Amino acid sequence: MNDLFESPSFAPGGATEGKASQGNPAAPLAERMRPRRFEDVIGQSHLMGPGKPLRIAFESGHPHSMILWGPPGVGKTTLARLMADAFGLEFIAISAVLGGVKDIREAVERAQATLARSGRPTLVFVDEVHRFNKAQQDAFLPHVESGLFVFVGATTENPSFEVVGALLSRASVYVLEPLTAAELAELLERARRDHLGGATIEEGARRMLIELADGDARRLLNALEVASDAARRSGQAIDVEFLRATLPATLRRFDKGGDNYYDQISALHKAVRGSDPDAALYWMVRMLDGGADPLYIARRAIRMASEDIGLADPRALTVTLEAAQAYERLGTPEGELALAQAIVYLAVAPKSNAVYVAFGQVREFVEHDGTRPVPIHLRNAPTRLMKELGHGRNYRYAHDEPGAFAAGETYLPDGVHSPGWYRPTERGLEARIAQRLQELRRLNETDGKEDA
Repeated sequence: MNDLFESPSFAPGGATEGKASQGNPAAPLAERMRPRRFEDVIGQSHLMGPGKPLRIAFESGHPHSMILWGPPGVGKTTLARLMADAFGLEFIAISAVLGGVKDIREAVERAQATLARSGRPTLVFVDEVHRFNKAQQDAFLPHVESGLFVFVGATTENPSFEVVGALLSRASVYVLEPLTAAELAELLERARRDHLGGATIEEGARRMLIELADGDARRLLNALEVASDAARRSGQAIDVEFLRATLPATLRRFDKGGDNYYDQISALHKAVRGSDPDAALYWMVRMLDGGADPLYIARRAIRMASEDIGLADPRALTVTLEAAQAYERLGTPEGELALAQAIVYLAVAPKSNAVYVAFGQVREFVEHDGTRPVPIHLRNAPTRLMKELGHGRNYRYAHDEPGAFAAGETYLPDGVHSPGWYRPTERGLEARIAQRLQELRRLNETDGKEDA
């Protein structure tokens, strides 16, 4: 087991596929660069550093099922292969995009043969597990429970929504982060030194490649491989102009005039906040034209709906969520129209950041305040003992009160007086919310002597 941290040897079974690819000069650079040892992994230090959860899991000697949740190109497949190597397990990879029940059945048969031969379980890696339907995901359950499989699922989507509860309850969830610019720079230098014969890459080109990668190691290495092959054939150094000529479809507009990825998403967000639908559409199309992931734009739109529109128009959140779902179903280019519709809706919707501001203020208050007990009248009382201790005593059930409002009742911990964190605006639905809150405050002040 500890060989994973000390030597580059690979275990028998499917895990040897990575070794073969690394030894094959015709394999893509991203495959040749796949780490063969735990310490060669770049990034994810919050999970794989000394004393961190995945490092402890690998060093424990006891493999367990897990879900690896993170964006593309951050090492999910690599970690699954290293895990198989660490524990000497047969490795079977299934793509949920291309596979189905037949692949699961074949994996079961191979795993049963391996168990009969070696007495060891098989590590089954399911890439894009969120694309399997409920029945397909359920098919893994009996084999995970029996110990035939060590299940490792990789997903770019929130497993709370995309992985069935029964499978999720049998697996630990680890969240992987995009690689930082410094980590991508380290990866680029390692590739240049060890696999590209020390190719010359001008500093501006390095920065451009790192910006283009946007945290995705595979995207960085693929672009670097294309550029280095072209440079080798032409005898040129890799500089900014060479990248623009070599990778035009990817770089076109993306870095034009010195703009970068985050400047463009900032411009899109500010155009939406400023209620300019034309400008919002322009920046969205600029990003798409430059190779931005449409689902990244969808995620940012969902954020805008909560941050800048909020309860002034609660439908904005529904519109953005449905646009993201439409894109996932239709893809490019059809699904991009749904994103455009959502962006225009956000731009023309009434604006409010009242919930965003209130959330930040309450979070800051809680971070600096002590741990206060729940008031006795608000406590749960599911048992006789808790009732005898007074839990829930004197609690006023709002639905039994006039207007379903218990005037004068308090819901914050003792000693905490609300400064009115949530202050609705006079725009959109929040104008009506503001009127309602004024009525409720007046009833609290008069202790319910007026009708709610």
